[in-house]
Order: sequence, then structure tokens, then C-alpha cells
Amino acid sequence: MKKYKSEITGHLDIFIADNEDEFEGETEKWQDILIHGDKEGLKSFARLLIRLADLNQDNVKGLPVGAREHVHLRPNIDISKSSVEVIVGRIDARGTSVFYDRYVAKDGK
Repeated sequence: MKKYKSEITGHLDIFIADNEDEFEGETEKWQDILIHGDKEGLKSFARLLIRLADLNQDNVKGLPVGAREHVHLRPNIDISKSSVEVIVGRIDARGTSVFYDRYVAKDGK
């Protein structure tokens, strides 16, 4: 059995910050996703993103038409213990290039 080797090297911490601010009696809440790492951690994360971006999904064995290639980054295995699990993947589906239904493009695109 082959032992799992993470693509992420160095130190990488990914977490969600809940924010709240009050202005003139109105409370606004929002979340931020924070990605912090040392030089090696950020570079390995960048390599992972580039690999996914450059991947020809039509050549991925076992990936059905309509599926999207993705990678799970797991706390204490790929990323820090203090991180939340992160799934990084392609938005375009194999064989169709269709985006999933929940996606709403930014204005002007």
C-alpha cells in the first residue's frame, strides 16, 4: 500500500473568520477566508492551484464526463491542525465545460 504524500509542504493555515460591525444601529455580518503560510507553504499551494488550472480533465482516468477534478486539503495532514478542511477544484466540468448551478459570475463578466 502506497503511503499518502501531501502536495502541500511547509506551513499552511486556512480558516474562516466571522466578522461583525455595527454602524448607525445596523449590524453587518460577514465572513473572510484567510490563507496564511510560510514561503514554502504558499509556494506549494500555488503549485497545486497551477496544476489544477493546467490540467486537461479529459485525460483524467476515472473522472466521469460532467465531473470536476478537485483536491481535499485536510487539517493535520495537508494543512495545519488549526485549519478547516478545504476543497480546491475546477469549476468547469469534464467534457462539457459547464459550470455548476450555484455559480454566479461577477458583474461585468
